[in-house]
Amino acid sequence: MKGVIVIDKKYIPLWEKANLTLEEASMYFGIGQNKLRELTNSDSCPYVIWCGNKRLIKRKLFSEYLEKMYSI
Repeated sequence: MKGVIVIDKKYIPLWEKANLTLEEASMYFGIGQNKLRELTNSDSCPYVIWCGNKRLIKRKLFSEYLEKMYSI
């Protein structure tokens, strides 16, 4: 199923997750993973959480950011 994560045979839709991996965010927002990396490389990026080397995108904050942007 596209756009759904399976954990212990439970389906968690992406729109219910607070934080998304780059792959999930790419599917959810329709933005390429390379562009997402570019947008989230800044140390002061307000919509990214670093978990070691893994970056998670705060779905709601990033969605609000995109609503305000004309182009990315």
